[in-house]
Order: sequence, then C-alpha cells, then structure tokens
Amino acid sequence: MNGVDPGLLDDQQLMKELETIHRTRHDTLLHGSNDALRVHNERMAQLEGEYLRRNPRRPVAPGRTREGARERERQPGGA
Repeated sequence: MNGVDPGLLDDQQLMKELETIHRTRHDTLLHGSNDALRVHNERMAQLEGEYLRRNPRRPVAPGRTREGARERERQPGGA
C-alpha cells in the first residue's frame, strides 16, 4: 500500500487526500508512467472507498443520477 491506510485518517485528512488525488489525476493520466497510473488508480479507489464507507447517506444531486441524466436529455437543448 502506498500512503497511510485511509481507515486511519481522520475526516479532515481523508478529504485533503481526496482533494489532492483528484487534483493530480489529469496529469497522471496524461503524463504518468503505466506504473504511476496503476498506483494512482489503486490509491484513489482506497480513498474513495473509505469516504463512501463513512458517508453511505451522502447527499446525491438529482442531476447526477441516471434518471436525472434522462431528464436532461428530454429537455429542449438537452445532451
């Protein structure tokens, strides 16, 4: 494992780690080696999994659901 076990991070540390990994995602995808991308993927999955474990009832924006996407498609000028 790379980095601290996400289960050992407090909520503030977990959010900071998530913000950092999401901020570095694009550069890693475009310019990182295959190994760097693999490690990034694994770490991101660990951090996101821990966040979801701690926040099973997190608020979900209606537009970020399948039904919300279908509704946008039905609107004039929708995707």
